[in-house]
Amino acid sequence: MKKLINSPDDVIADSLKGVEASDKSVRVDHENRVIYRATPKAAGKVAIISGGGSGHEPMHGGLVGVGMLDAACAGQVFTSPTPDQMLAATTEVDNGAGVLHIVKNYTGDVMNFEMAAEMASDAGVEVATVIVADDVAVQDSLYTAGRRGVGTTVLLEKIVGAAAEEGQDLAAVAALAQKVSDNGRSMGMALTSCTVPAAGKPTFDLPDDQMEIGIGIHGEPGRHREPIADAKSIAKQLVDPILADYDFTGAPVIVMLNGMGGTPLIELYLMYGEVLPLLEEAGVNVARNLVGNYITSLDMAGCSLTLVKADDDMIRLWDAPVSTAGLRWGM
Repeated sequence: MKKLINSPDDVIADSLKGVEASDKSVRVDHENRVIYRATPKAAGKVAIISGGGSGHEPMHGGLVGVGMLDAACAGQVFTSPTPDQMLAATTEVDNGAGVLHIVKNYTGDVMNFEMAAEMASDAGVEVATVIVADDVAVQDSLYTAGRRGVGTTVLLEKIVGAAAEEGQDLAAVAALAQKVSDNGRSMGMALTSCTVPAAGKPTFDLPDDQMEIGIGIHGEPGRHREPIADAKSIAKQLVDPILADYDFTGAPVIVMLNGMGGTPLIELYLMYGEVLPLLEEAGVNVARNLVGNYITSLDMAGCSLTLVKADDDMIRLWDAPVSTAGLRWGM
């Protein structure tokens, strides 16, 4: 294992120190491992928090800031934050208008966020929750009941973050979050495994001449393994399952071509160039796009594709100003 670390035991703590040193728009609660906005929202606005296992950066900590999250809880690598972490974040960011929890559909995350919401409610904080379950690769997985929550989470955090920023109430923000979740689908693939620092070796064995189609963001098995193919063929294997699962025609669509952490941008742009004609041929109106690393899996080589069927209001909220380490425009 070759990694820029001091000790596997200290990766998260040391990384959070670097976050704090590099970005003055956020502050870090090192005891609870929560990243907050340095300047909180105005009183009376809905707050939004998310979180999950570390190793998926910039999601979620890199998406804290104006127009997106108020706080993000950092669990151990690929491990859900604890209820106490999320309770601390929830009570800290509440501005009197309630808090929305955005939760990826993994058993530990769902359970721990649910416990935190119950404790926050007992403390007088109104909490709403949306669960993202957008991965079309498998119906159930090693870590979930139902579909895994993946790339739609990033797009959802941007859209509902803008809605909260402009003052929409908790019921409206939660309903919008559910709409985005319902209208999002994702599919991913891997060329290599990732290496968790504490494990010191690749999570799974993937021969040099093989690729995994439908991989999870923690290295979970996908639909199948097959010989490596060219980008055009891989693009079709990402697009076809998504379009077979949901009708993306008749409305503007936001598309994200995401890197898994170990794939250079030259290849991600190349892949987007292969994906776009397939979507256009299928009658999908691509209104907005993102290309880059937004929900990663440490050093895994590969990519994922996410589509969200939007409407004019969702596009307006997507275009609204945002200022975070991971997304920044309109400021």
